[in-house]
Amino acid sequence: MGHDKLRKFAENETFACLLQPSAQELLADGYFHLRDHAVKGRWSERFRNDHPIVLELGCGKGEYTIALAERHPERNYIGVDIKGARLWKGAKYATEHRLPNVAFLRTRVEFITAFFAPGEVSEVWLTFSDPQYRSENSRLCSPLFLERYRSFLRPGGVVHLKTDSRFLHEYARAVCAVNGLRVLACTTDLYNMAGCEPAGPASQQPAIPSEVKEVQTFYERLFLEQGYPITYLSFVIDHDGPYVSPRDPEDFDAKAWRAAEGPRLLFGHDSAETRRQKLKNR
Repeated sequence: MGHDKLRKFAENETFACLLQPSAQELLADGYFHLRDHAVKGRWSERFRNDHPIVLELGCGKGEYTIALAERHPERNYIGVDIKGARLWKGAKYATEHRLPNVAFLRTRVEFITAFFAPGEVSEVWLTFSDPQYRSENSRLCSPLFLERYRSFLRPGGVVHLKTDSRFLHEYARAVCAVNGLRVLACTTDLYNMAGCEPAGPASQQPAIPSEVKEVQTFYERLFLEQGYPITYLSFVIDHDGPYVSPRDPEDFDAKAWRAAEGPRLLFGHDSAETRRQKLKNR
């Protein structure tokens, strides 16, 4: 392990805004019987207020979490990621700038239900998540994950999906359709507003929040420079009964959308998978 990573890991231990729970303790009773962490249901005590809580899952360096928190001091923001060296940047910024409404949680997203009680969270942001072409259950907008989010989102809780992956965008749309979820906003080209499909009468359409366009991650800026469209989808996950997957190709043709996404020119001729892996290792 490089000295720079060791330095960041050591400094992470000093950040009050960064929670790094023990995976061993969470898994003491097995993967399917996670033990609740002591912070579950007590985030308001940690923030010292009862403001709405917003999660960013797979937050990387925390740039989106930080930007949203600076724009909305009336809300609390928690960035979640497993990579401590990445979280270091956001935690350091939040500490140095004394941001009272920012926290970071170092854990696997699969363990998220161990940290939040029913109704404790208002919104979930998924920003440039890995599309997980081969593993549906690993997609952060899959029925499996929506079940997890429903366990702690308030009634009317919203999920925001912002991605360069048309595959992931269309998959999420299909999940919404087959489960009858209410779509709030949807576009396949955020900055040109091409492919924007109303979710209901125009008079009832909520405007896309300004931060969706104005806050950009490192990934997003890089993709935009390369000319790739950015998609956005927001939806309410209120739903009675279990969530189901889109199995009919008419609902979602995985092979077709994977082929449509195709290889991309970034750092040379790379497939989407190798492109993402190179970005992750930067």
